[in-house]
Amino acid sequence: MKKIESFFSILFVPVDFIILLLAGASAYSLRFSGWSASIRPVIFNLPFSEFFKSLALIAVLWVIIFAIAGLYSIRNARQVATELQKIFLACSTGLALIAIVIFFQRELFDSRFIVLASWFFAIIYLSLAHFIIRWFQRFLFKYGVGVHQVVLVGASQTAENLLEEFSRSKKSGFSVAKHIRDFSLETAQELAEFLEDHEVDEIIQSDPNLSKGEILRLYDFANEHHLTFKYVADLLEVKVLRTEVAEIIGIPVVEVKRTTLDGWGKIFKRIFDIVVSAILIIILSPIILLTVFFIVVDSRGPILFSRRDDGTYVTRIGAGGKPFRYFKFRSMIPNSDSMRYKELADRNLRADGPMVKIKDDPRVTRIGKFIRRWSLDELPELFLVFMGRMSLVGPRPHLPEEVAKYENYHKKTLTIKPGITGLAQVSGRSDLLFEEEAKLDVYYIENWSLMLDISILLRTPFAVLKHRNAE
Repeated sequence: MKKIESFFSILFVPVDFIILLLAGASAYSLRFSGWSASIRPVIFNLPFSEFFKSLALIAVLWVIIFAIAGLYSIRNARQVATELQKIFLACSTGLALIAIVIFFQRELFDSRFIVLASWFFAIIYLSLAHFIIRWFQRFLFKYGVGVHQVVLVGASQTAENLLEEFSRSKKSGFSVAKHIRDFSLETAQELAEFLEDHEVDEIIQSDPNLSKGEILRLYDFANEHHLTFKYVADLLEVKVLRTEVAEIIGIPVVEVKRTTLDGWGKIFKRIFDIVVSAILIIILSPIILLTVFFIVVDSRGPILFSRRDDGTYVTRIGAGGKPFRYFKFRSMIPNSDSMRYKELADRNLRADGPMVKIKDDPRVTRIGKFIRRWSLDELPELFLVFMGRMSLVGPRPHLPEEVAKYENYHKKTLTIKPGITGLAQVSGRSDLLFEEEAKLDVYYIENWSLMLDISILLRTPFAVLKHRNAE
């Protein structure tokens, strides 16, 4: 999903709301115009101020109907005919809603002309506005803005047709960054090296002659490198969940959704993160300040753990496998981070995977034991959530050296932003084996919902208390 696509989809919401107000105002003006009154005199009293209040409420309800109808789904510039059809159906549904309201608002009943005219103007104005915005979105494709860079896989005629269309028409929204005819182990290695120096958004598999092994390898490769995977609809004989079918030059192409967080889910989650993290920072500010005070009193050193022993910034691996600067409250003596891989390596409790957890860690300070037991050392992560580096709920942020040891299927956990808490944490915290934690994280990614996030957040305090009692 391109940021520009999110921008255009979000842009439609305020634009549509304003256009609906304009459509209602146009209908009102037309009804009270001299021309209309000469044909049918106005025999009711409907001040514009009162009309506008009802209009604003109805406009909000119509925008909600538009969202349910899929008008704001985030995707590349779609076909105009499909867009206009959705607008007509959504406006007609809104008209049916007004018909119900008519039974309770006699003024609206007396002005049926305004209702029908508003519906007519809404269809015209919305169609025109959506056409202009989508045209502008496709116009930007000429300059590379919002264009999806794709790797086309296959030696079939379908692949050649797609290659020709993408090369010929800049308005298609696709550009072939690389075309490969098969997906052998050598080709996979070549493509991996290509991705190091080139930006690619998705892979389109379009050859029915590829073996099942090549197809599965290609799908795993797309997951490992966080690329959207698409395939021509008749090429896979297995059922795949969370798919979306689109038409490209008359060819049905199926996109495999990596997570339900694509599109509006990602936007809702980000808004939720900003609002809730801000509230929690305000509510927990006394505890944050007290923790700072006790860290300073307890031992010398920085308040935050933000630099490694060699002075470089502490980083964690975020969404898409990209590192970000990380910090939390210091709970250990200064300059002791690297000891986990050297002097204390034999005390590692997480030998089942790439993570490191030291038993009876001698580096932890007195106040460090307390804030770790109550997870207070992670409170600064709320600021990382507010800044957009992390999320409230998601897979835990792991170290680069830990991620370097991941198996390919573990990298699915890097699809979304890491979180302060997650399904793995409320299901067993640090007692889970790494493989179990990874499976829970993948389940969360594939089945995300806002209610699931809320459920995990509500369960987190109890998980902290349970962990504390277990110790």
